[in-house]
Amino acid sequence: MKGRTTLVVGYGNPGRLDDGLGPALVDALEREGIEGACVQSDYQLSAEHAAEIAAHTDVVFVDAAVAGRAPFFLRRVMPRAATSFTTHAMRPEAVLALAADTLGWGGAGYLLGIRGYAFNEYREELSGPARENLLAATHWLTRALRSGRVGDYVTGGPIRDSVRHCAGGDECTTASM
Repeated sequence: MKGRTTLVVGYGNPGRLDDGLGPALVDALEREGIEGACVQSDYQLSAEHAAEIAAHTDVVFVDAAVAGRAPFFLRRVMPRAATSFTTHAMRPEAVLALAADTLGWGGAGYLLGIRGYAFNEYREELSGPARENLLAATHWLTRALRSGRVGDYVTGGPIRDSVRHCAGGDECTTASM
């Protein structure tokens, strides 16, 4: 690997309204073609993402947030092993722990939560407020990736449990958890 590279992993289900915010941001970034940034989208995180993360300096996980700061928040995610019945769907901190413990990855991980509002129907569209939040997050992340300084813009302290914490210490969950 030459120089710093950042992997952006947007995840969620585009067929469930605002749950598709993560993949929508990845689609927008892909059109930008930012040097040093690689993008990937999926329905959920799994053990296989650890190998992809290990090939990059940093990773930004992007998911819809069902609560918390609007239009978006960025928090540092700390590796934390998780015990579960399966590795089919994992939290960002568990994927980071797998990359660090098994592949020697030592980069920085972040969770970009884009505030969504509509999750309870099955349609491939974003609500109006979610589209506005997506636009703000896309512009911001594009600038941060181009500067190479994503970590300078965190909106709160590091988190070890992405399901329980978000900006300002408020309880929240991300839509895909």
